[in-house]
Amino acid sequence: MEEFSRIKRLPPYIFSIIDNLKMQARRAGEDIIDLGMGNPDIPTPRPVVDKLVEAVQNPKNHRYSVSKGIFKLRLAIATWYRRRYNVDLDPDAEAIVTMGAKEGLSHMVLSIVTNGDVVLVPDPAYPIHPYSVIIAGGDLTSVPIGEDRDFFEEILRATKRTWPKPKLLIISFPNNPTTAVVDIGFFQKVVDFAKENNILVIHDLAYADLVFDDYKAPSFLQVPGAKEVGVEFFSMSKSYSMPGWRVGFAVGNRKMIGALARLKSYFDYGMFQPIQISSIIALNEIQEQVGEIVSVYKKRRDVLISGLSNAGWKVKKPKATMFVWAQIPEKFREMGSLEFSKVLLKEGKVAVSPGIGFGEYGEGFVRFALVENEHRTRQAIRGIRGVL
Repeated sequence: MEEFSRIKRLPPYIFSIIDNLKMQARRAGEDIIDLGMGNPDIPTPRPVVDKLVEAVQNPKNHRYSVSKGIFKLRLAIATWYRRRYNVDLDPDAEAIVTMGAKEGLSHMVLSIVTNGDVVLVPDPAYPIHPYSVIIAGGDLTSVPIGEDRDFFEEILRATKRTWPKPKLLIISFPNNPTTAVVDIGFFQKVVDFAKENNILVIHDLAYADLVFDDYKAPSFLQVPGAKEVGVEFFSMSKSYSMPGWRVGFAVGNRKMIGALARLKSYFDYGMFQPIQISSIIALNEIQEQVGEIVSVYKKRRDVLISGLSNAGWKVKKPKATMFVWAQIPEKFREMGSLEFSKVLLKEGKVAVSPGIGFGEYGEGFVRFALVENEHRTRQAIRGIRGVL
């Protein structure tokens, strides 16, 4: 058989190692608490489900849809941005519906990046951010991020050492996996940097709603001139608890949105129309339920952080996302994040994500996903305490 060169550039998914161990343990009858994958467990709000059931009954909704999303959903997206961020968008030219942010972002990169194009991506990062570049045939340049690093010093250093000059920067705040947050001044610097260096920007705002302790996540598009250099993605998987529905969208720069729309017109006919109709209800009518979902994650965060602290594992309380990013306790640090994750699984019966799976600079950390109820979270803490 011929070698599939694009697939060869994609390394085995590190998380699959933990997943395989988890499945083996469960087949052996062990109760494993899975805090690894960020797979929301909270049911989708009832008004969204009811609208889906109603829309499914109409045979007209069973036909092919529109690859860039039905107009009323794109209008709801534009209205949502105006209401939340005071950002005006043209629903025809500056908004597109995607099958989740992951599909949309990877196809956006595929539509604008070609062989030899350099793309800057923070490290650690959500895996599709760097690997979308590899899939597209681009050249990836990692930008180390962390509490002890200045993002703009690192990005300037990365830009100076690359040739040809970078074409694209992919960022995401609130950040997965590190949970780092930024203010609007950060995005102003990003826009200035992009204009000075003729770089496009993709911002993944998947955790816009999952914010705590009076923190509010700004939109990249709130900065004047942001639409001239980039786009922003949002996913309805988290704050609307619609992970399996696969609904996301991108807004912003007309040329970039147009490129994605052109590519998607070849790849798909859009998602099932009743799902799009239900998503309109989600964006327009259930903000109260979103607040309830956020409060559930906040309680889980507090239980986990408090429990880890009582077990002797001091971890900073995140202001956003559905994750906790924890530096490995010092006496276990030498074994690395993958081996430490194996120990937590085998001895503590708790699955977490090893930091190395998010990039070289994720080593030394593990990521907890807040996807179990408070009772199960406390059970996980007892297992972790035993390991420590």
